[in-house]
Amino acid sequence: MQVSNNTISPNVYNNLNNTLNKIATGNSVNQSSDNASSLAIANNLLAQANGFSQAIENTNSGIALTQIAQSATNSQSEILDTVKEKLSQASTDTTSQDGRGALLKDIKGLINQFDQIASSTNFSGNTLLQNSPNDPNKSQSLQFQAGIENSSLIEATGVQSNSLGLGLDALKNQDPATFSADDARNFLDDVDNALNGLNDIRSELGSTQNQLESSTKNLMSQRNTTLEARSVYDTDYAKESATFSKQNILAQIGAFSAAQSNNIDQQSVTRLLS
Repeated sequence: MQVSNNTISPNVYNNLNNTLNKIATGNSVNQSSDNASSLAIANNLLAQANGFSQAIENTNSGIALTQIAQSATNSQSEILDTVKEKLSQASTDTTSQDGRGALLKDIKGLINQFDQIASSTNFSGNTLLQNSPNDPNKSQSLQFQAGIENSSLIEATGVQSNSLGLGLDALKNQDPATFSADDARNFLDDVDNALNGLNDIRSELGSTQNQLESSTKNLMSQRNTTLEARSVYDTDYAKESATFSKQNILAQIGAFSAAQSNNIDQQSVTRLLS
């Protein structure tokens, strides 16, 4: 026989659950009923911080891309320096025709290596120094999303860092049988022009990298500032842990009191009926 049903106030358990939720999520505001306006502000700040984080990943990827391209063009520059040395050797009359032919063979091999670098240099599927591995035309321009606004873009123009784009096609196709000292001297000018064109490409890549690095620093500053502003809504773990301990004790006391009260009521009824 049950005479009474002593229950614990639901507020005790609600407060306990709310406190536990704050500790678990790390947020002092987790639902609209806590504080609707504060929740909206906190969520907006978090969205901005996440946007800055993604933009930082974008710019870091862009920096890696430009570094790969610059490393490749550095290798190409070294190849052209060697080509120029061999052309200089071929341009003097003290070099025999057979010797000149052997030098031209080396030069063609170097230019093929130059083009191989252009066709194989890529980042995440994007060929960087020409349009594609099998297309020697100019590469596509690239855009890097460097912020949370639609207009926050850093652009890199397309390049054509191969023998076709830098005017070395004639040297690449030169007939060894007719390769003379005069031809070698004329090709020296072509290689100088190619070096100048390659230096322009390297300069453009360096400028893009500098913009990306500057943007990264600015984005990190904005993200940190945003996260600092949002930290106002972070859980005070010391305070909430103390609150949780208090609410837990109150719940245990309430449960014990209810159990004792119900037990006393049962005993009273038993005595009355005996």
